[in-house]
Amino acid sequence: MSWEVIIGLETHAQLSTESKIFSGASTTYGAAPNTQSCPVDLALPGVLPVLNKSAVEKAIAFGLAIGAEVAPVSIFARKNYFYPDLPKGYQISQFELPVVIGGTLSFNVGEKDKAYKKTVQLTRAHLEEDAGKSNHELFDNESGIDLNRAGTPLLEIVTEPCIYSAKEAVAYAKTLHNLVMWLGICDGNMQEGSFRCDANVSVRPVGQKEFGTRREIKNLNSFKFLEDAINYEINEQIRIIEDGGVIKQATVLFDPNSGSTRVMRTKEDAHDYRYFPDPDLAPLVISDAWRERVRDAMPELPAALQTRFVSQYGLSEYDAEQVSASKTHAIYFETAVGAMTQPDAKMVANWMMSDLAAALNKEEIDLGNSPVSAPRLAQLLAKIQDNTLSNKLAKEVFAAVWAGEHSDKGEAQIESIIDTRGLKQVSDVGAIEAIITEVMNNNAQVVEEYRAGKEKGFGFLVGQIMKASKGKANPAQVNELLLAKLKS
Repeated sequence: MSWEVIIGLETHAQLSTESKIFSGASTTYGAAPNTQSCPVDLALPGVLPVLNKSAVEKAIAFGLAIGAEVAPVSIFARKNYFYPDLPKGYQISQFELPVVIGGTLSFNVGEKDKAYKKTVQLTRAHLEEDAGKSNHELFDNESGIDLNRAGTPLLEIVTEPCIYSAKEAVAYAKTLHNLVMWLGICDGNMQEGSFRCDANVSVRPVGQKEFGTRREIKNLNSFKFLEDAINYEINEQIRIIEDGGVIKQATVLFDPNSGSTRVMRTKEDAHDYRYFPDPDLAPLVISDAWRERVRDAMPELPAALQTRFVSQYGLSEYDAEQVSASKTHAIYFETAVGAMTQPDAKMVANWMMSDLAAALNKEEIDLGNSPVSAPRLAQLLAKIQDNTLSNKLAKEVFAAVWAGEHSDKGEAQIESIIDTRGLKQVSDVGAIEAIITEVMNNNAQVVEEYRAGKEKGFGFLVGQIMKASKGKANPAQVNELLLAKLKS
C-alpha cells in the first residue's frame, strides 16, 4: 500500500525582550535557578499582569513579514492545565482571537536543479507566556523546578497541515528560523530553547480524503532532530497500521540517542484546556498607525533582498538565496562587493559558497565569527583580478589568512603572506615559454600524440607546466602559449 504523509508544525519562538511578557522580571538566559521569577510570574495574590509592548511589536513585525492579517483586536485567554513547572495552574495564551491570522512562507526544497518551490500556509501566530522547567537530572531520585523561564514571551507560529515530508518540514523550519532572526524578534538559539518545534504527524493511504490520526512530537530543538523524529514517526505509524493496529492520538517525545519516539501522554483537545478570556487583561488593540510604525522600522525582507540581488548584481536565484541565507550573510556579501575596486558579485558569491562555507563548516563557527572579514576577502579577490594570484594560489593565501598568519600587518596582511611564501603568480611571457619548451622537450611523445589528434594530452602538458612552475604560472597564459606552440 502507498502512504501519504501529512505534517503540521507548531513553532515556539522566544521573543527577544529584556523583560517577560507580563512582568518586569529579566529574561536573561543562564541565571541561577529561581532568581528571575517575580510575584507576577507566580500569580501570587494581589498581583496583575501588564502586557509587554515590545513583545506585541515583535508579533506585529512577524505578521507583516509573512503577509498575514494583524488583528486590530485580539484576546488573551487562560489555558488551564496542571503541571509542576506551571506555577499559576494556567498559561496565559491566545485562543479564539490571535494577534496574527493567516500568512504564507515560501522557500526552496532541495538544491540547485533538483530544488522546487514550496509555499506553506500559516494558520496563526499568537502571543503566550512560557512555563518553567523541570530538571530531572540534578538530584538522585528527585526533580527540581526552575521558574526562571516562566513568563518568558513566546510567539507560537502554527501552520496548516500542508507539509508532506520531513525534508519539507526542515526547509520550512530553517526559513522560519532565518526570518525571525532577520527581523530581530528572536535570537534563534535552539540549544537554549529560544526556537523549538512541535511536529504533528499523520499518515493515510494515497487517495483517502480523511486525515489519519495525528501524533504530536514535542520540543524538537535542532533541525536534525526534527528530520529524524518525523521520519521515525512516519515509519512507526505505517508499521502499526500495516500490523493491524490503530494509531491513537498522543503526545510523544523524541529520544536522539535511540532515534525513536515514545508516548508521553494521550493528546488533549482544545476543550480539555477550558479556555476562557483572562479577566486581568484587556483586549489587545492594534491601531493602523501603530502597525505602520512597526512596518517603517522593519529591515528589508529576505525575499525582496534576493530579488534585488538578482537584478542589481546579476546573480542567479540560487546564488542570491545562498548569499542571503541570513542577514549576516547578506551584509558580508554586499560589504565584500562594495570593497572591491572592480566589483565582481559572482566571484564573491562563489567564494562565499565554496572556500568560506567549507572553512566555517569545518570549524563549526558562524559567519559572524569568521577570521576572514568581508574587506579582507575583497582584497584577496582583487589579487586574482590583477593576476597577482591564480585561483589555486589564492586558496593558499585564504587558508593563511584564516589561520591568522601575519594578522599583525593589518591591511598589508595579504601582501605579507604573498611575499613571505613567494606566491606571486608568474605572468612573464618569456619565463612561461621557457617552462613550456622544457616540458614539451621532456614529453615529446605526448606532444606528437596531441598533434596526431589525441587532445587529452593537452591537459597532461598543462599539469606538467603548472607542476614545474610550482603552481605559480598564470593558467590563462599557460593555455594560450602552449596551444600556440603545439600548433606551430
